[in-house]
Amino acid sequence: MSQSRHVPVMLQRCLNLLAPALQEPGAVVVDCTLGLGGHSEALLARFPEARLVALDRDKEALRLSGERLAPYGERATLVHAVYDELPDVLDRLGAPRVQGVLFDLGVSSMQLDEAGRGFAYAQDAPLDMRMDQSTGTSAAEVLNTYPPGELVRILRAYGEEKQAKRIVSAIVREREKEPFTNSARLVELIRAALPQAAKRTGGNPAKRTFQALRIEVNGELSVLERAIPAAVESLAVGGRIAVLSYHSLEDRLVKQVFAAGAANTAPPGLPVVPEQYAPRLKLLTRGAELPTEEEIAENRRAAPARLRGAERIRESLG
Repeated sequence: MSQSRHVPVMLQRCLNLLAPALQEPGAVVVDCTLGLGGHSEALLARFPEARLVALDRDKEALRLSGERLAPYGERATLVHAVYDELPDVLDRLGAPRVQGVLFDLGVSSMQLDEAGRGFAYAQDAPLDMRMDQSTGTSAAEVLNTYPPGELVRILRAYGEEKQAKRIVSAIVREREKEPFTNSARLVELIRAALPQAAKRTGGNPAKRTFQALRIEVNGELSVLERAIPAAVESLAVGGRIAVLSYHSLEDRLVKQVFAAGAANTAPPGLPVVPEQYAPRLKLLTRGAELPTEEEIAENRRAAPARLRGAERIRESLG
């Protein structure tokens, strides 16, 4: 598969946001979502003095991006880890404080394109969806074994699917006849279960259900809830973080962590704000930045992207 055609989303903007923190020799930048290595390669090329630490839970992604980043030799350290393990990874590498952190929370292009993984609703594949296929529960197991109420909750919370009840009733009815194994049957069932009006809006009607299953199978939101604060904590003063998210649940979570870090937490009415109440972060984006129309035209996967950046402006006290 050609790696060159996958242009990372909002690449230049991410590099520009991180640039002021990565000019010094020995600066360490962490790519928490290595994927096929597009962002990592660009970071190494643009910041020749920087060292890269890159994480991915997908062993196949690590292998492919390892080949891609081989020319950079010792400057790149690739680690098989989930991104909420960042503090442990940095401790092991003897770099507890870093100058830059990047998250691109989209599913890697490779996982979407590789038929055997069951992420895509466009082609038939086993319903797996695990990013690390050596561990955890597959999407088929979720569909076949979760109680109906739990499935409805997942589709509503993670897929923002208004028709969750209808879809789940159909799933429960069908799984009693025969367990789910492949994605095409699920896509067909969703199409049949939805009222006409719901099918006319927003792309493939299965999209929200697949998103919800993927988030559940990989524990993505709970991992992110731990990972973003941990990443902020790992920044040295002057260090910067950039996060690309692709749906409102992720973006809201990032926004909350950044807003809390940028807030003045002093009790009202103090004439001088003691340092422990002063903001720890400075926001680098006004709200969430969106991709340009040109970029969306070139890369349809960029359409839902939202970028937020922040800079660490002081150490935590206490």
